[in-house]
Amino acid sequence: IWEDHFYPEIIDPVTGEVLPDGSQGELVFTSLTKEAMPVIRYRTRDLTALLPPTARAMRRLAKITGRSDDMLIVRGVNVFPSQIEEIVVALPQLSGQFQITLSRDGHMDRLDLAVELRSEVAASVTDGDRAALARELQHRIKTMVGVSSGVTVLAA
Repeated sequence: IWEDHFYPEIIDPVTGEVLPDGSQGELVFTSLTKEAMPVIRYRTRDLTALLPPTARAMRRLAKITGRSDDMLIVRGVNVFPSQIEEIVVALPQLSGQFQITLSRDGHMDRLDLAVELRSEVAASVTDGDRAALARELQHRIKTMVGVSSGVTVLAA
């Protein structure tokens, strides 16, 4: 971090309290040299830690481990798991349980969704029904969230 221009802090994402070095929390920046429109305690929503000082002149960050708001960025589109959840729970055949997997295929992000059928309907659902349900979910995700996805429908 170029501390001549930015003052980094790690805060508790819930309380906003500053955490000690080495503690994991949300990364916050304050610009020190921007005059016209300074950035004061800009919340990045990235979860990381400031590493303890070393002989280096600049502070170092630990690897970013996640986000405080659970937002995913898929092909430039902000995707919140709550958006996916709304789509999944709207279909009565599904239990509401799901798993989002974000991977990278070459230079493209790939969002895959695994959903679970309700136990009371799982036995009567055919492979054709599962394929149709997967297509319906893909369509709803594309329409409502704005990203293409792969969908797998699992038995309960």
